[in-house]
Amino acid sequence: MDNFSLFAQALRYPFPGHIDTLSTQIAPLDGQPGSKEFVKFLTKFQRLLLSEQEELHTRTLDLTPLVAPYVGYQIWGESYKRGEFMADLSREMKAYQIDLEGELPDHLRPILQYLTASSAPLPELIEVLDQAVNTMRKSLKKTEDNNPYLHLFDAIAKACKSLQVAA
Repeated sequence: MDNFSLFAQALRYPFPGHIDTLSTQIAPLDGQPGSKEFVKFLTKFQRLLLSEQEELHTRTLDLTPLVAPYVGYQIWGESYKRGEFMADLSREMKAYQIDLEGELPDHLRPILQYLTASSAPLPELIEVLDQAVNTMRKSLKKTEDNNPYLHLFDAIAKACKSLQVAA
C-alpha cells in the first residue's frame, strides 16, 4: 500500500477497527511524503471514541461539510469546466476499475485511489490537485483549527507535491 492509498482509507467513514487497520499500514510508509503528518492525524484521531470519530467525519466531510472534499469544486465551483474534469476522471477511473462508492469522480478519496492505480495520472488532475487540497485545508482551518483532519490534509498536500505531470 502506498501513501495515497492509505490516505484514501483514512477518508472513509470510521468503523470498528478502522484506526487499527490504518496503524498497521504506517511502517512501510516511513519517510514517504506526508507520513509524519499522517501519524499526527492518527494520534489525534485515535484519542476519540468511535462515535466521536463518526461525528467528526460527518461534520468535516459529509452532510453540510466544513470542507467540500471535491477537487473540481474547489477549483471551478459549479462551472462547466468541473463537469468536463469529472467526465475525464470518470473515464480514467472506469479504466482502472476504481469504485466510486457513490461519490462523484472528483471526490478526494477516489482520486487518491486513482493516483495509487495510475502510473501516468491525468495532467489536468496533477495541475490542480495541490491547489485544491490546500484550499480544502484552509477552509477547514478557518472553521476548526484543531480538527484532526487538518493533519490528514497536510499529509495529502505533501504527497501531492511529489507528483509530476508525465512528459
